Amino acid sequence: MKLSVIIVNYNVRYYVEQCINSVFRATKGIDTEVFVFDNHSRDNSIEFLRRRFGKRIHLIESNHNLGFARANNKAIQQSTGEYILLLNPDTIVGEDSISQVIDFMESHPNAGGVGVMMHNPNGTIAKESRRGIPTPFVSLLKMLGFSKRYYMSHLSWDVPGKIEVISGAFCMTRRSVLNTIGLLDKDFFMYGEDIDLSYRIIEGGYENWYVPAHILHYKGESTQKSSYRYVHVFYQAMLIFFRKHFGHLSFIISLPIKTAIYLRAFMALINMQYTRMQHSLGLGVRHDANMQYSFVGSAPMLEECRQLSLRKGLDASFSDSLSQVEPCNILVFDTDMFSYESILAYSRDHAGHFQIGTFNRKNRILITPNEIIK
Repeated sequence: MKLSVIIVNYNVRYYVEQCINSVFRATKGIDTEVFVFDNHSRDNSIEFLRRRFGKRIHLIESNHNLGFARANNKAIQQSTGEYILLLNPDTIVGEDSISQVIDFMESHPNAGGVGVMMHNPNGTIAKESRRGIPTPFVSLLKMLGFSKRYYMSHLSWDVPGKIEVISGAFCMTRRSVLNTIGLLDKDFFMYGEDIDLSYRIIEGGYENWYVPAHILHYKGESTQKSSYRYVHVFYQAMLIFFRKHFGHLSFIISLPIKTAIYLRAFMALINMQYTRMQHSLGLGVRHDANMQYSFVGSAPMLEECRQLSLRKGLDASFSDSLSQVEPCNILVFDTDMFSYESILAYSRDHAGHFQIGTFNRKNRILITPNEIIK
């Protein structure tokens, strides 16, 4: 087996369905197995995915939420691929992306892990596509607002480059590397495990690389970032990483870093509480009633989307050509008519002008960065 794709799902059945569909397109001609580990979802993901894909995927059903690291490890242990791709459920993979990364790793035998160019839903490039190790000095600079070193801004986006941290949203590595350095650290429930894995890859004598292959990342559809739990888990992960790899540093160096982490966590909670108060008072809330949708696709897709727009009261325009698309907040692509690669390319060329939506005629689901409409 050449490739094992590992996806951890938690309550995002429609996003993960789209992710799997994009993986199938991107792995044509590649001997591939797809594992989906469901972390005790409450949205009927298991039955939904079983109906949609049957035996085309290996579905692992957990009776508990094991967290991201443990779930990935369980699937990795069942997989057999020479290469292992850890992939977030709220991603769309371009048709050329996976083969491009495998080709790169085949020609760079010391590449232990590879990440790609991740795009935000509005087509802009996500800075976290490549990062530096958050050493105490780099972490302090970032917390003070100086993030160029952390995001490795000196590198070109257009050519492969050696980096330090690969995002867990798309992280391809070799089974031989994991056999040497070990699997993901189970102490990280969610967040931070990709930084720790990347650090250990380098410590093991391998290299981490960025390759300009393209994916879309909806960023956290499987997590509730407005919750206190998110803040706690995120900053706890930062502390775990610091204690594990830099806990030996002197008290004079470690104290400011730990203090800064706790301070950032406290400020995040204060900001979250303030935002909730604004929402409760009806202040600063964006009303989706003002959203303008533009649908582009085949005649059958457009007819179905007209009916959907009438049922849901959406402000929408319709076109069978990208050259005739009207200005909009969300541009909805027919995934039967357009390749994911072409969708990403168009949004990249018009970055910041709209957010990407998709419509699949097989399930009649409209997927946007913020909601599912059916």
